[in-house]
Amino acid sequence: MSLSERIGLSVLRLLDPETAHGLALRALNSGLVPRPGPVTSPRLSTSLAGLTLPNPVGLAAGLDKNAAAVAPLMRTGFGFVETGAATPRPQTGNPRPRLFRLNEDRAVINRFGFNNDGMEAIGKRLAKRPSGIPVGINLGANADSDDRISDFVAVLRCCGPYVDFATVNVSSPNTDRLRDLQYGDALSRLLEGVMDARAELPRPIPIFLKISPDLNDSSLAEVAEIAVSTGVQAIVATNTTVLREGLRSQLRTESGGLSGVPLFDRSTQVLAQLYRLIGDRVPIVGVGGISSAEDAYTKILAGASAVQLYTAMTFAGLSLSVRIARELDVLLSDNGFKNVSEAVGTANR
Repeated sequence: MSLSERIGLSVLRLLDPETAHGLALRALNSGLVPRPGPVTSPRLSTSLAGLTLPNPVGLAAGLDKNAAAVAPLMRTGFGFVETGAATPRPQTGNPRPRLFRLNEDRAVINRFGFNNDGMEAIGKRLAKRPSGIPVGINLGANADSDDRISDFVAVLRCCGPYVDFATVNVSSPNTDRLRDLQYGDALSRLLEGVMDARAELPRPIPIFLKISPDLNDSSLAEVAEIAVSTGVQAIVATNTTVLREGLRSQLRTESGGLSGVPLFDRSTQVLAQLYRLIGDRVPIVGVGGISSAEDAYTKILAGASAVQLYTAMTFAGLSLSVRIARELDVLLSDNGFKNVSEAVGTANR
């Protein structure tokens, strides 16, 4: 981490977390953040659901909800970027404060509740993005919607022509009853509706499904079976958790989804179990608690074809993506892998 980035992070930590988040996006757009471009090598270059990635380290949804800084984010070292979540109508989300730094735990709790500018505004910004690494949209539903399946379909139809993939987010704990869509017939109907809408796009794009780390074994098996049968192109494992075991921060009692280092073990366990269920039939994107190249490598060995991060950058800066990608290249080389795809699931077979 450079001295300027270290100073910038120190300043941001003095501010309310949501205010700091907004300032970080402005810094990106103003050119104050270095833009080294995607990190790549023959060993890091890979594919995910038909998408060509310069490296397997992606940005998770949530940092750039409104696709307001997608162009500079495409140049900060990531192999792919996910924006959103987007809902059909703009919504303000839950009351502030709704974002909390748990410094002692290197974690964050958020209860944003899908605050965003709405699909039309986000779609217009995505339509203007430059070419380059793959960019996706996280699909959401309005909190007061009477038909959430139609909401997901609407966002895909609006934004789908301007992105390279779309993620069905039924695992956020911050919208009431949203996680009910993770189960059984409700999930089947949702994914069938989304896949039908995908087929109508000018350019059918891969559909990802983002799942919760709080699923029990039988629910995870059911989700895996439905994902395979409906033709989902990738599963994102996992979203944030509502569990709070082992936290030290006084803010641990705040409601919302917990992300960061404490999520790593649980999310990796779910990832490994999911890989044992589906093998190579559907690729997995590993998310949750990644803060180093070693963490990314562990997810890949457990079964992830690619990884995403977000929370760790709160504590280590945006340059973390570059460091992880470069150090992951070294780890793969040291362990005899000519390409990252060779390492996927090798500790879990």
